[in-house]
Amino acid sequence: MKNEISVKICGLRSTRDVGVVAGTGAAYCGFVFFAKSPRNVSLELARNLALRAPVGLAKVALVVNADDGFLDALTQQVPLDMLQLHGSETPERVALIKARYGLPVMKAVGVADASDLPVLESYFKTADQILVDAKPPKDADLPGGNGLAFDWRLIAGRRWPIPWMLAGGLTPDNVAEAIKMTGAKQVDVSSGVESAPGVKDPALIEAFVSGATA
Repeated sequence: MKNEISVKICGLRSTRDVGVVAGTGAAYCGFVFFAKSPRNVSLELARNLALRAPVGLAKVALVVNADDGFLDALTQQVPLDMLQLHGSETPERVALIKARYGLPVMKAVGVADASDLPVLESYFKTADQILVDAKPPKDADLPGGNGLAFDWRLIAGRRWPIPWMLAGGLTPDNVAEAIKMTGAKQVDVSSGVESAPGVKDPALIEAFVSGATA
């Protein structure tokens, strides 16, 4: 892959989705556990999908302000490689989750302007990775997957001490530009490869991975 770009396709809901993502050579597949999302899956379905994922395709669970009870059930039932925290979890909460479950944790941080960057930096000592996402509108029902981008110039050329992933409004048409502008080595997409909310389009998935890695 070009520049060893790693791609994450999030919000998978079918065995077809998993097969398509695996076939593209993507590095991560994501399952969403958030009731308001059109990409929400049950623990049972997520387990079945995770078991279909081939070795080498990292399985990521996206949760939003999940309590220990849900995380206990999730980690016991679904074979996972990483937890993605997409709510208002504090650095202290990130540390507690890492200690309790023994899984790498990626913390999503919404960015709208330069004032949001110090928030991102506050997680460097506890998170294993940072997902740099577009901050959702105040009236949005979803913390991510809204198809919105932020001004990539805000993070152009920045170097951080832990791995990070770019998200927010990425599509097959703009992912190459986003990588070039930000220097991202990892990119994440959900709504940008869908034909309808929660419905992944195989052709768009393949085009996105090609655009990111060509």
